[in-house]
Amino acid sequence: MEPCMEYDLAVIGGGSAGYAGARTAAALGLKTVVLDGGREVGGLCILRGCMPSKTLLESARRFRMFGHAAEFGLSATTTGFDPAAIQARKRRLVGEFADYRRGQIEDGRFDFLRGRAEFLDAHRLRVHGLDGAASEVHAKTFLIATGSEISVPPVPGLAEAGCLTSDAMLDLAEIPKSLIVLGAGPVGLEMATYCNAFGSDVTVVQRSRRILTGVDADVALELERGLEGEGIRVLTGTGLLHVERRGPRAAVVFEHGDEIKTLEADAVLNALGRKPCLRGFEALGLAAERGRIVVDPAQRTSQSHVFAAGDVCGGLEVVHIAIQQGEIAAWNAARHLGRATGDEKSMDYRLRLFGVFTEPQLAVAGATEADLENAGTPFLTATYPFNDHGKSLVMGETAGFVKLTADRRTGEILGGAVLGPEATELIHEVVVAMNYRATARDFAAIPHYHPTLSEIWTYPAEELADTCGT
Repeated sequence: MEPCMEYDLAVIGGGSAGYAGARTAAALGLKTVVLDGGREVGGLCILRGCMPSKTLLESARRFRMFGHAAEFGLSATTTGFDPAAIQARKRRLVGEFADYRRGQIEDGRFDFLRGRAEFLDAHRLRVHGLDGAASEVHAKTFLIATGSEISVPPVPGLAEAGCLTSDAMLDLAEIPKSLIVLGAGPVGLEMATYCNAFGSDVTVVQRSRRILTGVDADVALELERGLEGEGIRVLTGTGLLHVERRGPRAAVVFEHGDEIKTLEADAVLNALGRKPCLRGFEALGLAAERGRIVVDPAQRTSQSHVFAAGDVCGGLEVVHIAIQQGEIAAWNAARHLGRATGDEKSMDYRLRLFGVFTEPQLAVAGATEADLENAGTPFLTATYPFNDHGKSLVMGETAGFVKLTADRRTGEILGGAVLGPEATELIHEVVVAMNYRATARDFAAIPHYHPTLSEIWTYPAEELADTCGT
């Protein structure tokens, strides 16, 4: 074994959270090392998440436009698609993103070791190098940012039936003629949207009574109607019994109401969630809950010198949150070592932001109605539909609505939602307003160019400005 190396901070995981933490620590003068044991460098978002999935969905979005050509006086009679070319574009872009991230990690600001890390005790790691060599790393503080992996729930036949995973979906050489999606979270719904655009017969099977249980019911139900309008069948309130192979096809057996139903398709996608990667931390005895490392608002674990960020500890499994968590963890690690002065930093989820690139798109920010009810906060909501909005009528994209939520007493904007065209872009108006604690009256007074999608926000803002505080 090679001689051990000494560091102020050891970051385990080179994805978005880990890189953000290492970059911050290095800027604060900490001697830092990043350890990553993945076959490729870049993290989930770049390699198997956000970037490849949105690249595929962009191809789907543009192809879907051909089907509406006649509405705009256009002719598109020779349309077609090439899955190999779509995949080639995705691989090229992901390769470029990954190369850029690797360049950032290897630019000399901190050390970078390729290998799987295993805690020997509270301050020592054994690193199992990808080349077979072993070494030790000693550190005063640690940041665990190992991300998550695909979960396979204990459903009979699920592991044996050859179900697709999100990783496999991103590399499909051919679009299946029929697809059953198990789970109606963001991954499942986005992949359903992708395959549906290219003619696949798609059915989504969801356990709970509605899709996307973390958003307001009216928004989720409207998305469900929108998906069904695109030809995707959505079955909610189901109980998955088993999955099996039937020759070249797969069958899913489930309870639905008082009936037991069976669906067959060319492919089944397991989109039933992910679980944190917790291997190698057993010696620390970290507190965990529901399979995630427990952290406080400072991203500190039950061991005061060990921090965690990203999917491994949750909060909200999206990249910008993981980056914030990594940065805050690194700052607090530096403060723990006496290398940063000032108050401890902590996560604030008030501006919680979430988007799904379905058709139509969905995006939300801030508190949900359930959050506010549980907190006892009096609130009012106002909505406005895209089918009564000039720019969306011009675009021919009229499904959905926008929604604003404000404190009934003060008018401060507490949350917002968009279901419709460019939702994941439009939501940022609400985030900016909330960041500065704007009221509905403040928001309504902001000029908006006409005709634009953005000006739709003025209508619910004006309604709330007239009703809050009265």
